[in-house]
Amino acid sequence: MAKLLINCTHGREDAERAILSFVVGNVAASADQEVVVLLTIDGVWNATRGYADDIAKEGFQPLREVMQSFVNNGGQIWACGACTKPRGITETDLVDGARIVTAASAVEYLASGAASLSF
Repeated sequence: MAKLLINCTHGREDAERAILSFVVGNVAASADQEVVVLLTIDGVWNATRGYADDIAKEGFQPLREVMQSFVNNGGQIWACGACTKPRGITETDLVDGARIVTAASAVEYLASGAASLSF
């Protein structure tokens, strides 16, 4: 099984990049690949309850739906702890399927052979 880490740095300010991160992740998860979407910088807001509800881009499914499908297909959502902390985001703020991780978690995942892609 292949491993993939997709870094998403965007939220409302660039809906297309935010949605594409999860579209690609969902394709991998649907193909039974181990995949993580790592949310960094302003992308961490996507992991908070209610934030993705109104993010949409013409030609794409709404972010909320793509994220839910991604999680339902076995994908993992990781929110960068160094990015969540200054924004006041805690574990209690997160959507189902998301968790806050350290940089060491991302490095370990990549060192174990995961390919990476960024949006």
